[in-house]
Amino acid sequence: MRRLLNYLRLLPVIPLVISTAHASEASLDEQINSAVAPWTAKIFEIIFFKPFSLGGKEIPFILIWLAGSAIFLTVYFKFINITSFGLAIRTIRGKYSKPTDPGEITHFQALTAALSATVGLGNIAGVAIAISKGGPGAAFWMVILGFVGMTTKFAECTLGVRYRDIDANGKVSGGAMKYLKKGLAERGAAWGKLGSALAFIFAILCVGASLGGGNMFQINQVCTQFVDISGGSDSLLADYRWVFGAVIAILVGVVIIGGIRRIANVTSRLVPLMCIIYILGAITVLVTHIDKIPSAIGLIISKAFTPDAYVGGLIGAMLVGIQRGTFSNEAGIGSAPIAHAAVKTTKPASEGLVALLEPFIDTVVVCSLTALVIVITGNYGESIGNSMDGISITSQAFASVIAWFPFVLFIAVTLFAFSTMISWSYYGQQAWASLFGRSQFAELFYKILFCSCIVIGASMSLGAVTDFSDGMLLGMCFPNLIGVYLLLPVVKQELASFRKHAADIDRSTLPVK
Repeated sequence: MRRLLNYLRLLPVIPLVISTAHASEASLDEQINSAVAPWTAKIFEIIFFKPFSLGGKEIPFILIWLAGSAIFLTVYFKFINITSFGLAIRTIRGKYSKPTDPGEITHFQALTAALSATVGLGNIAGVAIAISKGGPGAAFWMVILGFVGMTTKFAECTLGVRYRDIDANGKVSGGAMKYLKKGLAERGAAWGKLGSALAFIFAILCVGASLGGGNMFQINQVCTQFVDISGGSDSLLADYRWVFGAVIAILVGVVIIGGIRRIANVTSRLVPLMCIIYILGAITVLVTHIDKIPSAIGLIISKAFTPDAYVGGLIGAMLVGIQRGTFSNEAGIGSAPIAHAAVKTTKPASEGLVALLEPFIDTVVVCSLTALVIVITGNYGESIGNSMDGISITSQAFASVIAWFPFVLFIAVTLFAFSTMISWSYYGQQAWASLFGRSQFAELFYKILFCSCIVIGASMSLGAVTDFSDGMLLGMCFPNLIGVYLLLPVVKQELASFRKHAADIDRSTLPVK
């Protein structure tokens, strides 16, 4: 608390900084954007190389890799996303674990910590961006990817717990960096070298993703919403967005110094609250247009399979939906195993099953509600092909029914973004530690870098932010999914072990006849 008070004493200085900045011809926001944007575009081009074309539309290999893996794994595990949904619910309630099991946080805390990194602006602004680029049909493909991505999340999070490290103080470190190294090393020296190389590449991309999708994209859209509700282009902060970023950076810094336990305590309260606020708002809009819901659903499904020239056709809608869907739920990226590795359990597959609930909540439920609100209110037609910010599209859709809801949406998206940033700071720190060690200096340097990027992200244009965020975040899937494929026998073995364990407990708790 003392640190927070010290930080807050700096706030009166902000107006002075603003007035001083007024003297320059180009605002600091413009200078930051012009310096960073060209580099983000290059990163996007590298990660999204397009070796194929279909129907005149170039197809990035990364989207085939992600969607194909999700479909294959769903079939491989015999639609575990459906058949084990009930078992996942019972597991999150703690039925099959003990408080004394090794780890730092409960199943519920692990789920909310991971959800706080995925249920964010990707589900609100991301859906709007998808519809503006690919039409209403893109939302359908987002949901489909979320459904099959449940199995991908199960597999990677099972491995995250299986190959985690727990030190003498009970502190856990895990994630793809661990199972790529340790898991492949079990197969022999040559595989171990491959695993070390993949872990190194993954860690670099994970650090970049923590600064991009887990940071700059979030603050960028929150700042946009704040500017919108405070006067738009006439707002005092319209040309000084970095000031808003600086304030949020201070607040984030206060939380992330506490590590995963403090993060889990904060997110276990924030995630349910922000979901309730947003879902209630969406339901309110849908209830007022209840007669239009069937036609909106029909439009989304029909446009998913109907070529429309102005949005890139069928392939264009599918590709945009897959891209934004992956950004929304992060299935196959390898980020969630870092949070889930800290769970208290002796059965790795137990947390894998809990993790498959993530894409269902953040994509199948939250993204579907957002898409219906945008389509039902008719705002998507004006947004297609223009440069509107994603959050502005969603905000206008809500405002068309509830005039004051943009203010509530600002609170909701701030909570979404704040929780996403603090969770991704932990992901990035774990990846940073695998590269540079766990010294106090290394950790402090990363946290300062992370908070600095909050200021940068607030100042940048949406296009530059999404280029960098998509490039870093989606690039993580290459090393991660190679490891998941090679370690599938381990996942299958852990699943069989946990199912037997759960069945034994279920039998022992049956009432005696």
